[in-house]
Order: sequence, then structure tokens, then C-alpha cells
Amino acid sequence: MSDIILIKGDITKLKLDCIVNAANEQLMPGGGVCGAIHQAAGPELAQECRKIGNCGVGEARITKGYKLKAKHVIHTVGPVWHGGDHFEDQYLFNCYKKSLLLSTHHSIDTIAFPNISTGIFGYPRELAAETAVKAVKSHQRSGRKLKEVTFCCFDEENFQIYDTLLNNE
Repeated sequence: MSDIILIKGDITKLKLDCIVNAANEQLMPGGGVCGAIHQAAGPELAQECRKIGNCGVGEARITKGYKLKAKHVIHTVGPVWHGGDHFEDQYLFNCYKKSLLLSTHHSIDTIAFPNISTGIFGYPRELAAETAVKAVKSHQRSGRKLKEVTFCCFDEENFQIYDTLLNNE
């Protein structure tokens, strides 16, 4: 079973096989973590994303990391929160599931996730964290191997939510 690590910090600074980008459907630079990843990776990342095209909600695509310390970036598009009645939980679960499947397919051993959909997409932080942990544990139970899965929280509130979740299981 892979180790689950929790940190508070800047995902763009992590030296891992892969970091996950909370992307928009066009895979273009945006705000929040998406903008930070594109800025740190350099313009080549946007060029590769342009070639890939769009990515649907709950889907994932992989690119090189370019100037990042991470070798790869998996881009996944989280759902916008509409009150929970529009399958947001399933779309968010799929963000993690498809990212983890892509990582396995590309022989990635270490991966870090940001807090997907909890910024401008408005997903409630506690619900998003529960879904993230559930998806990672489901992937672990499936027998697929990753050495390390990191949840990289950008603020203390998210960090505390994940810390409570991970320590109560």
C-alpha cells in the first residue's frame, strides 16, 4: 500500500514524479493552482496543453513537467459546486480516480494532489477532502502500486481538514 503524506505548501515546488493540476476545461493557464503551475512550468506547458485540446469535467490528461521539479503534470477538471445535486461528488471522485489510473499507466511512483474544486469552483472543503481520501484509498485497495500519494494543501484550513480525516481512519 502506498504512503499517504499530508503537507501544507506550494505544489509547484515538489520534486515528485507527478503533480496534479486543478485545471479548466481548456487546459489553459487560469487562476489559483492552475495559474501557479503554468507559470512555474513555463510556456511550453501551455503549448502542449493547446495540442491536447479540451478535457471534460472528471477527466484527466498528462503532460511533461517542463521547468517544474515534477517530471509530469496530470491535468484534471473538477466540478463546479451547484449544491450537490448535479453529480458533483462522482465527478470529483473521477478526477482522482482517472488521475491515479493515468499515473499507473505512465509508471509514476509519486504523485501530489492539490485541493481540487475548493477554490473558485466552490466545492465545500470537507466534502472535497472526504472524496479525495476515499478515491485514493479505493485505488490502493485495487492493488495498483504507487509509492507515495501526497495531499498538498495551500492553506491551514484545508490542512486541518485532511489531517483530521487521515488520522481518524
